[in-house]
Amino acid sequence: MIGRLTGGVRPIPTTRPAVAPRGASRPAVTTRRTARLRPERHAADYTILVAVVALAAVGILMVYSSSGIKAYLKDDDTFAIVGPQIVWAALGVAAMVGLMRVDYRYLRLVSVPAFLAALVLLVVVLLPAVGPIRPIEVGGSARWLQIGPLPAVHPAEFAKLALVVYLAHWFAKRGTAVRTLWRGTVPFLVIAAPVIFLIFREPDLGTTIVVSLTAFTMFFVAGANLLHLVGLAGLAVLGVAVVGLQDYQVERIQAWLDPWADPQGAGFHTIQALLALGLGGLFGSGLGESRSAAGLYLPNAWNDFIFAVIGEEFGLIGAGLVIVLFLVLAFQGARVALHAPDTFGALLAAGITAWLCCQAFINIGVVVALFPVTGITLPFISAGGSSLIISFAAVGILLSISSETVEQGSWHDAPADRGRGNGRAHLPGPGRRPVAARPPGRA
Repeated sequence: MIGRLTGGVRPIPTTRPAVAPRGASRPAVTTRRTARLRPERHAADYTILVAVVALAAVGILMVYSSSGIKAYLKDDDTFAIVGPQIVWAALGVAAMVGLMRVDYRYLRLVSVPAFLAALVLLVVVLLPAVGPIRPIEVGGSARWLQIGPLPAVHPAEFAKLALVVYLAHWFAKRGTAVRTLWRGTVPFLVIAAPVIFLIFREPDLGTTIVVSLTAFTMFFVAGANLLHLVGLAGLAVLGVAVVGLQDYQVERIQAWLDPWADPQGAGFHTIQALLALGLGGLFGSGLGESRSAAGLYLPNAWNDFIFAVIGEEFGLIGAGLVIVLFLVLAFQGARVALHAPDTFGALLAAGITAWLCCQAFINIGVVVALFPVTGITLPFISAGGSSLIISFAAVGILLSISSETVEQGSWHDAPADRGRGNGRAHLPGPGRRPVAARPPGRA
């Protein structure tokens, strides 16, 4: 009977250890059960750490190169923009180091409060100013929130991380029921739709796309029904058609289709970005030699279009190196997810990797005219305190998961995650083969 319940593994016989002399240290007695339940921590994935630090270093360098002249003309200080970026980067690194040393499972305890707080912030940013809380409009969109003397924050950045953590927790608890309509797809829609809708109403179409892709990726990885996924995608398109796009969003789409139709108006951003990339050639014009940024021809050169400055100053080789660093992050993040010790860690790693890499892909796609202008930052590189700190914090969580990865097995090799033990991760898929019954007469 015991053999059947333990999957054919005989219980380890235990003997009473000899009594050690007084004052002598007693040898630690461990059993297979205690060894299995104790998480085995090892060094974090330093490939991810090196890639992220390299991206942040490139970002600080390029923010200074692209904003120095503009900051000097406006504030008589070439460090007016890059100075705060360095401070935010230092705070982000501190957050990353702190979170990589904390057991990521503790995030399950704060997943619900953090998700509710993110919803509240997304609602407040759409309301009129109340006391010290004042929404700030940027480019016609209410995206920033100023609370008293504190620096302005971007609630959508916090909402990205909060949604990823909560969805990972919810999917892990739901198990194979994710494939069903009423216990999987509908509750997922109830969770993700408010966040997506509130960000869309700011309006912030670029962040809306990133959050939607991240949520749908996690839903797919968790084992969603493909027919339900297709239905949700159609529902999203229908929702956008019903709610409608802002005039400037429609203008951006038209400019993306033919930027040369209005080269001094709607198509100006795209054309200048392409010209900057063309001026860079293979090896670039050199650090600080960007004519687009120096002549103030390229709008938001230190933010949305910073990749164009990288291409101009470092050429195809430098721009390609940045893309390679993001590919390294994507590959290693996927490895962490595949070898995570539990379902929550697997989904959390998949969500963080999808979010950062999708955002980078969209930002670079905008610069090379693959997508319409969206107004989202390039993670770790573009200027922006909220984006930088939250991105570093997310990588800290990813590194925490990587310090407990297992070398063998996969999501489909372990029992469903119900918050017990430290077995390998499990996502819905082919069930485990039944354990063969042991011959009679054996324990």
